[in-house]
Amino acid sequence: MSTSQSLRDKRIPLNHGNGAIPAVGFGTLIPKTAAVKPAIKAALEVGFRHIDGAEVYRNEELVGEALREAFEAGTVKREDIFVTTKLWNNNHRPERLTLAFEASLRRLQLDYLDCYLIHTPFAFQPGDEQYPMNERNEPIYDTEVTLVDTWRAMERLVDEGRCRSIGLSDITLEKLKEIVAIARIKPSVVQVECHPYLPEWELLEFCQEHGIVLLAFAPLGHGMEPRITDDPVIKAIAQRIDKTPAQVALAWAVQRGTAFLTTSTSPAHIRENFDISSLPEDAMREMQHLITTNIRLNAVVETGLPGFVPRGA
Repeated sequence: MSTSQSLRDKRIPLNHGNGAIPAVGFGTLIPKTAAVKPAIKAALEVGFRHIDGAEVYRNEELVGEALREAFEAGTVKREDIFVTTKLWNNNHRPERLTLAFEASLRRLQLDYLDCYLIHTPFAFQPGDEQYPMNERNEPIYDTEVTLVDTWRAMERLVDEGRCRSIGLSDITLEKLKEIVAIARIKPSVVQVECHPYLPEWELLEFCQEHGIVLLAFAPLGHGMEPRITDDPVIKAIAQRIDKTPAQVALAWAVQRGTAFLTTSTSPAHIRENFDISSLPEDAMREMQHLITTNIRLNAVVETGLPGFVPRGA
C-alpha cells in the first residue's frame, strides 16, 4: 500500500468493541435537498467509507435512500461503511432518546448504527420544536435532565446491540472529562470543530490517553474568514509538495491522529478532499509552530446552537 493510500484508507480503532472508524469521512450537512443523494453517491464512488449525518439536518431520509441505492448498485457493502448520526437537543430525556434513535434508524433504512453521538451537551425543552426559543430569541433549556442521564441512555443502546459505539459532539474538554469519569461505556468518538486555526492540542491529548477518536468537523474552516486555505504557511507547503492547500490541511488532520469530515456537492472537490497523502515531517512542524492564527468559527459549544446548521434546514 502506498503512502497516499495509507492516509486515505486509514481506520482508527475504537475503544469499545472491535470496530474502527475511517479517518476520512463525508458529512451530510447539505442545505439543498436535491444535492444530497448525488453528493453521497459521488463520495462513496470516490472511496469515502464514513458517512456522518444528524437528526437536525432533516435529511436522514435522503441519506438512507442514497445508501440503499449504493448497496443495491454494488458500489459498497453495508459492512464496509461506517455510518454516524446524532441525537438532537430536544430529545435528551432517556425516553425521548430511544424514540429518536429508532426514528433515525428508520429514516436511514439501517438495522444498526456504527456510531451515535449526542449532538451537543445542551438539553433543550422537550417537544417537536427543534429550536425552542424564548422571547429574547434564546434557547429554552431542559433543566430536568442531565448529560449523565442522557449518557446512561446512550449506553443502553450499546447494550442492546443496535448501536456499536457512542460519543459526543460540540463538547468542551471540561464537559468531556465529566462524562469519561462516570461512564460505564466510554465515549468512542468526540466530534468537534478542529482545524489548523483551532488545533485543540489539549483535547486531542486527552482523547488519545483514553482511546477516544477526535473527529474534526470544519477541517477547512467551512469556507469562513480567515480562510485556512489562504494561509501562507499552508500555501507554501502545498506548492512545495504539489498538492492543494485543502489537501495539506486534511493530510495534517489525519497525520496528527484525528479523523475528519468534509462536505461538498462538487465531484471535483469530493475527489480532491479524498486524494490526500502524507506530509513531510518538516511540513508537520511548520503547521504546528508557524501558524499563529487561533480562532473558533462556530459558537455551538457556548449555547448548543450550531452555527453552520440553518435553522430551517
